[in-house]
Amino acid sequence: MQHILLIDFGSTYTKITVVELEREEILGTAAAGTTIDTNIMEGLNQALAQIPEPEGGWNFVRKLACSSAAGGLKIIASGLVKELTAEAARRAALGAGARILEVFSYELTAQDLDKIVAAKPDILLLAGGTDGGNKEILLKNAERLCELPLSLPVVVAGNKTVSSQAVEILKLHHAPVVRADNVMPELNVLDVDSARKAIRDLFLSHIIQAKGLDKAEAFIERVLMPTPAAVLSAAELLAKGYGEEEGWGELLIIDVGGATTDVHSIAKGDPSKPGVMLKGLPEPYAKRTVEGDLGMRYSAESLVEASGHHLTQYLGWSTEEVNAQLKICKQEPWWVPKNQRENQFDTGLGRMAVELAVKRHAGTLEVVYTPFGASYVQQGKDLTQLPVVIGTGGVLLHHSRPTEILGGALFDSAEPTLLKPQEPAFYLDQKYILAAMGLLREIAPLKALRMMKKYLLKL
Repeated sequence: MQHILLIDFGSTYTKITVVELEREEILGTAAAGTTIDTNIMEGLNQALAQIPEPEGGWNFVRKLACSSAAGGLKIIASGLVKELTAEAARRAALGAGARILEVFSYELTAQDLDKIVAAKPDILLLAGGTDGGNKEILLKNAERLCELPLSLPVVVAGNKTVSSQAVEILKLHHAPVVRADNVMPELNVLDVDSARKAIRDLFLSHIIQAKGLDKAEAFIERVLMPTPAAVLSAAELLAKGYGEEEGWGELLIIDVGGATTDVHSIAKGDPSKPGVMLKGLPEPYAKRTVEGDLGMRYSAESLVEASGHHLTQYLGWSTEEVNAQLKICKQEPWWVPKNQRENQFDTGLGRMAVELAVKRHAGTLEVVYTPFGASYVQQGKDLTQLPVVIGTGGVLLHHSRPTEILGGALFDSAEPTLLKPQEPAFYLDQKYILAAMGLLREIAPLKALRMMKKYLLKL
């Protein structure tokens, strides 16, 4: 038997999946508290002990891991124009599985530098200018970053005319400094793959040790990528297929967590109706957004605030009742509903997280009036015809009615300009395997694809 151990070192839990590769079976999944503050191996061993060991012991031929421990991969990005190169840099960082702390545009100020020091990012991503365009901002910002009282890894992904010069400036104060292709080589043209790879390489070579994850590398082969990047990789595989094995086509994955709600869409997002014009930067086929104010526990207060009165209306509760339950979430982030009323609150909270996260991820339609009549302009992705929505995250996996929560992702006729899915099929990542399958894709993509199709539960 060929056993594969797939590990996700999370900020709260260390989750493991044991796979029998030849039979394409999951032998077990388990989770234990992540022990990043002591020894990362303690939590891993506690999780592994929960899965019954076969006669003769485990025969792990491969042991692979991803991680979002110690806050995940934290990045601050800087570009020239907020809507252009700064946005391109943000998308490159999100696609690499990072958590974006700040995005700066134009010339960095003393206040911006103070924010960088306070945020303590893992990596700085410096962009700015199209190729042959503005040169001054990239060089000025490289010089400003040398005023920081700390040294950080930096990826330079700006105007190719001066990017090598910017690298040499930064090397006087920061290390390592890596040059990548410009994230926006031409106006409204994105090229983020090189920057994503540079970010991932820095994560593997430097960030792992800084977060204490190197203590596990005597046992595992290596930490391959940040957890969100593993989920996005699994989503791409499931959508596209591999070889002659067909995928499921375009899809949406919603991951509702205690601190954030992540949304991944694998879709072109082109207008589904004729006569609609596109506006803004082109959307990536594989897109990820992270909503740091939409979480079930650590961010519950900001989630309720962002929902306005929707939660109280959905529950039929008073503001005082909602606030009393929120207080429990804040004081006890490990809290689990114990009765029908508490379960009702978690249902409403989860539905609001899904509704708002998909609302921010999906595109919008705007009516523009011209001398020739009304026309429609689309910004972002049109997800109305998306056939598949997959839910994951604790509130969904442990809920008796996950479709009630996932219903927040659906198109609402009361908000017709929001291009959310209209009639998708719902699936549940019931065994929490998406990140694990993203890891398995690195060594056995066909088997990873088949196992996702086998284990994702249709609701």
